Amino acid sequence: MRTRPIAAAAFSVVLLFTVAACSQSYDEITDDCYAALKERAEGDKEKPGECKEVKEDDYTAMVMSLIVDDLGWIDENGDVDENEMLKDALETP
Repeated sequence: MRTRPIAAAAFSVVLLFTVAACSQSYDEITDDCYAALKERAEGDKEKPGECKEVKEDDYTAMVMSLIVDDLGWIDENGDVDENEMLKDALETP
């Protein structure tokens, strides 16, 4: 009679740990999203499936980061290179 509640409790604990171990952290989700954004075809504006659980503000920041990087405005230290940003504006035609 006492073994059923104990067995049910033990099963619940095992199930809880199994579910927790299978779920991704938010950092892992954003890493997967960023990788998917980098791999998508040029001109593709669709939000990848890997990004569906990413907060909208974080998704926007990742997209903008890739755009700025593609424009060459990021230096080797990962900082914005103001001279590179202004290069087109300062060049005379």
